[in-house]
Amino acid sequence: MLKRIANYCKESYDELVHKVSWPTRKELSSSAVVVLYASLLIALVVFLMDSVFQFVMEDVVYPH
Repeated sequence: MLKRIANYCKESYDELVHKVSWPTRKELSSSAVVVLYASLLIALVVFLMDSVFQFVMEDVVYPH
């Protein structure tokens, strides 16, 4: 059992070092910026939807 675990760890390390293509720092930074902008856009859309829903519900529950 211990030999199987050790073999699994060795194969995992070998795959991570020799077979995985890691992004460059520039690619990683670019992707991070895309994720940041997408997250901000989604947060803005959710905020706007929540504000509209709140406005509508206040008119229904507490009519003027």
